[in-house]
Amino acid sequence: MTTVTVRVPEELHARVPAEQRGAGLDRDGVRLLVSRGTAVSHHAFAALPGLLAAGDLLVVNTSPTLAAAVDGRIGHARVAVHFSTRGDDGRWAVELRDPDGRGTTRARAGGPAGTEVWLPRGMRLVLEEPLSARGDRLWWARVSSSGVAGLLRAHGRPIRYSYTERDQPLSVYQTVFALPSRDGAGSAEMPSAGRPFTARLVAELVSRGVQFAPVSLHTGVASAEAHEPPYPERFAVPEASARLVNAARAGGGRVVAVGTTAVRAVESATGSDGVVRAREGWTDLVVTPERGVRVVDGLLTGLHEPEASHLLMLEAVAGRAAIEGAYEAAIGGRYLWHEFGDVHLILPERRLTQSIAGATDSEQTVGAV
Repeated sequence: MTTVTVRVPEELHARVPAEQRGAGLDRDGVRLLVSRGTAVSHHAFAALPGLLAAGDLLVVNTSPTLAAAVDGRIGHARVAVHFSTRGDDGRWAVELRDPDGRGTTRARAGGPAGTEVWLPRGMRLVLEEPLSARGDRLWWARVSSSGVAGLLRAHGRPIRYSYTERDQPLSVYQTVFALPSRDGAGSAEMPSAGRPFTARLVAELVSRGVQFAPVSLHTGVASAEAHEPPYPERFAVPEASARLVNAARAGGGRVVAVGTTAVRAVESATGSDGVVRAREGWTDLVVTPERGVRVVDGLLTGLHEPEASHLLMLEAVAGRAAIEGAYEAAIGGRYLWHEFGDVHLILPERRLTQSIAGATDSEQTVGAV
């Protein structure tokens, strides 16, 4: 497990999206912490185009966010069902949680097998077996009808955690990169690193010669309490995107993944020879410092809880000292955490001096902490 030991104060939890914090703000109205090694600099997210260069490539996740939380009942008891991942056999991996009376939920003991949950539209869900031998939080369940996509559209809402202030419409949880899936698949939780991008910012990046490689990874329900490693998830790296990654590397450009989901997808399609090939299916890859990364040079990501398993992936990209230094700087700089919060750009060693040299006078560079 990572050695990041910072404590995130309650007041640094982002409770509403950036565009709801003040008049005239848009999604890109968040802050951007840039790190390389133990050196960090502070920027507005809108400065991103000036921190990248022509020939750089952003790998983005196009998975749409589902309205994956649905109310149900076990007997007379109310429960919330979080639909996590649809299996190839038509079953769904689900998490049952108890309403907490504040519009959010708390953890609930999983199982047992045979538990029946009654859902809207007279649909019935039956728990069959735990998803993993690691624990019983998520269960494979069979639903009495094949219309789960319609159920989520009609009765679902985005999964919301207790640090947020209120329910938000599904549109708030969709990134500018989200594309509908032909089979109705999507992510139970937003691929949030892409959230600050606006169409205007994407256009500026393209005009500066930065390219985009779309991939998809349908992320399941994270563990808000236990911070388990990620479970197998469905992904796809199209042929065109594989070619873009390989060409960027051959041309000396940097491959920067937008989010840990994009890292998992593209690294799952990379062979031991460092070549990315078109691939789709299920990935159980867990990127750790021991495994390392093969094609990803940099990473744009949110700020994760110190116990989160995602930090092992960040360490694989940047090293432990870099992540510890960045998180101490984020706490000291009063950055905001979670899916509506500020973001962290990890760049490789080369070109950092050039990027900082192009920063505005209002941007601050900080050395080792």
